[in-house]
Amino acid sequence: MTIKTESVSLEDARRVVAAGKAKANEIGSPSNIAVVDVGGNLVAHIRMDEAWIGSVDISISKAFTSRAFDISTADLAANAGPGDQFFGINASNNGRVMIFAGGVPLRQGDRIVGAVGVSGGSGEQDRGRGCGDGLLRTGPAMP
Repeated sequence: MTIKTESVSLEDARRVVAAGKAKANEIGSPSNIAVVDVGGNLVAHIRMDEAWIGSVDISISKAFTSRAFDISTADLAANAGPGDQFFGINASNNGRVMIFAGGVPLRQGDRIVGAVGVSGGSGEQDRGRGCGDGLLRTGPAMP
């Protein structure tokens, strides 16, 4: 049986990164923005001037995590504390799972085609009111 899979293209990824960069500039939060494809592989990444160097890996890992589990990293983190069902998940996948806010799946209709990870601001900025918000409005509306 053959299964057809849609994935975020480089062009799509560049649009998502551009939207995130614009939002980061608007709120004054230099950020790292990463986009992965349906297989969790990096398609695009930028590190804005003055964005934290340590956030390069974090943004990429947020995108990977969101695609690997098809959930926002904020929602995953909400269930990953001591005693919660996903406690310790951050140690899986060779430590690549990131449970900080800022990773969200990218959708085309009802199908996940990749994910984006943003790092550099506060959790609120990365998740919703900042870079993540700009990405959520632009990213999922993939043609």
